[in-house]
Amino acid sequence: MSNKNRSGFLGLRSGRDTNRNGEQGFTLVEMLVVIAIIGLIMGLIGPRVLNYLSESKVKAAKIQMQSFASALDLFNLDAGRYPSTSEGLEALVQRAPGVAAWNGPYLKGGNVPMDPWGHPYIYRAPGEHGAFNIVSLGADGAEGGSGVAADISLDTITSASAN
Repeated sequence: MSNKNRSGFLGLRSGRDTNRNGEQGFTLVEMLVVIAIIGLIMGLIGPRVLNYLSESKVKAAKIQMQSFASALDLFNLDAGRYPSTSEGLEALVQRAPGVAAWNGPYLKGGNVPMDPWGHPYIYRAPGEHGAFNIVSLGADGAEGGSGVAADISLDTITSASAN
């Protein structure tokens, strides 16, 4: 029996495959199938993940605005008034002119953070429905909008939590 026949008999590769010297790999078809499966999974799961990311930014903005409201209440207790619109939220981290009893900074980090989309918060005093109002313009950075681009206001947060 020749060596060629014995190797076939023992279940070893013979012929053309023996010249590969143990090289292993995936065929193009196998790789395309895996890429197609990954694409299908991303097509089904990707939009949900992006939606959760957008919702989390809205929630983060709401939490930040509530933190500002608490800091503004502390400022009011110390100074006897809320910061004016011109003083803005900066009055929480730097002493505003004419404020004698300032015990700040009232925000950690020594600066006023931007909203989750990188836009500054808008502070108005007096507000439409209270002593002040804080607004984030949402993902688009412009007034109005819908969905993730909708404006987020401290008034809408407090009225929604009261219901």
